[in-house]
Amino acid sequence: MDTARKFFFGPTPEEQKRKCNALIRSNTRKLDRDLANLKALQSKTRNLILQASKRAQRNPSQAAQAKAETRIFAKELLRVRKQESRIATSKATLASVGMQVNEAFAMRKIEGSIKNSTGIMKDVNTLVRLPELTGTMRELSQELMKAGIIEEMVGDTLDNDELLEEGDEEAEGEVDKVLGEVLKDRVQTPAAQVPQEPAAPAPVPGQTEPEEEEMDSEEVLAQMRGRLEALKS
Repeated sequence: MDTARKFFFGPTPEEQKRKCNALIRSNTRKLDRDLANLKALQSKTRNLILQASKRAQRNPSQAAQAKAETRIFAKELLRVRKQESRIATSKATLASVGMQVNEAFAMRKIEGSIKNSTGIMKDVNTLVRLPELTGTMRELSQELMKAGIIEEMVGDTLDNDELLEEGDEEAEGEVDKVLGEVLKDRVQTPAAQVPQEPAAPAPVPGQTEPEEEEMDSEEVLAQMRGRLEALKS
């Protein structure tokens, strides 16, 4: 009987509300996981900056390379922080959507009809464009359209590079701030003084450590970027 009712008349307002709230909770849990992963990635990146700085002081022959690495890791830390800030903002917007949806259904129960909400539509369209939420937010928007809370869904997914894009000059200034914050009392070379192609130290028979360390740094950086990209997708 219930199945026949749903087939002819569709879900009840209470069922629509439960479905919308379930989708909102699902998105919130995903954002919480992403934020936790970004916190861990941020901590690891700070440690890599400290390790590279210590190596620069400990081994003068690797100082130029190690200082360059601290700047590379600092740029990655900036990217992680920007993404963390964006996801935190998205979570707050999602919480706002949840409250507005519940208010809309409550008004429907009182007035017997539901009104379109431009506020919800604006917030949902913003969240739909984010790579982390595209799929489930589209599903939520469809449920909200069925319920009559929003009218339409607009906008394409934003590109990750577009979300994180910033001028090189401004980015270098931000890198200096990050290094000053992470290293504190340790002295860092400004961007303009970091050699673009540091001279390789004279080879020492049987010494392979510099090459191994360089390879390790590149591998770690590749792993970090892979994790960051995985969080975006």
